[in-house]
Amino acid sequence: MKTKPFTLLVVDDSQALPPQLVRTLGPEDFTLRVARSGPEVLGLTQEVDGVLLCPGETNPKEAQALLEALTPPVPTTSRPPVLVISPPEDKALRLAALRRGAELILTPWDEEELRIRLYRSLETHRKWTELHSQVEELRRLAVTDGLTQVHNHRYFQERLREEFRRAQRYDESLSLILVDLDHFKNINDAHGHGAGDRVLREVAASLQHSVRETDLVARYGGEEFAILLPCTHLPGALTVAERVRRGVSDLHAGPEGALRVTASLGVSSFPHRSILTPEQLLLTADEALYRAKREGRDRICLHPPAPLFSAPPSRVG
Repeated sequence: MKTKPFTLLVVDDSQALPPQLVRTLGPEDFTLRVARSGPEVLGLTQEVDGVLLCPGETNPKEAQALLEALTPPVPTTSRPPVLVISPPEDKALRLAALRRGAELILTPWDEEELRIRLYRSLETHRKWTELHSQVEELRRLAVTDGLTQVHNHRYFQERLREEFRRAQRYDESLSLILVDLDHFKNINDAHGHGAGDRVLREVAASLQHSVRETDLVARYGGEEFAILLPCTHLPGALTVAERVRRGVSDLHAGPEGALRVTASLGVSSFPHRSILTPEQLLLTADEALYRAKREGRDRICLHPPAPLFSAPPSRVG
């Protein structure tokens, strides 16, 4: 199956492209766009597969400056490859092209050679971009829970250790909220696992909307979620926890929004004299969560227990 033609931006300051160039870059392999000036070129680079720089009568220093603008020191898939047509006597441009990783084509050029070199360069970049996208997708999948699309347990454990070390090093606060859905087994038993899965996805989305971009939401296991709050002390974490609790209880989840869900939450914060390791932060949050379950569910319990905070006293312990 033939791939679609490459879109090639030709940078040429002449009034019309040379007929030989137009003939060489036929429509079967290339769709041509033409730019005359630097600002115009830079504005089009995200819309093309490659750039062919034909300095022509352009001032040599301007040509080199444009080449540097088109070729970042570290190659990225977001920037198209650059090919430079240069006369042999323009040593400065040739050296600049080599330093910046651009493909260099000397004049006079052969039509077939130019077409092949352009095509191979753009095809290589296309495949590299596709491979990069696949690698990034694999990385995303490796840290994402497939059902809820929040982070998974393994990634949460890695980030918990990293954030705890950072909080210790810079003498900052770090809070953890564990969220467990109440009577979730009853939903699966009465409405089926499909309905239960939908509830989990909707709850995960609600949690994401309740926190900052810098916070981390993860599925800890089953119907349990973890929320990691960097640079957040216990009163601040309680504010987030109450927002999370209300967000879950306000959901009309499941098929046709027919299911009502509540959650119990356990909150713990570092620094505290009883928390010296990330495992102890997790353990104390877990103990607070189970205390919330024992005390009636649909509530927040803290470590250490603290009754006087901004959330309703009947929901905080």
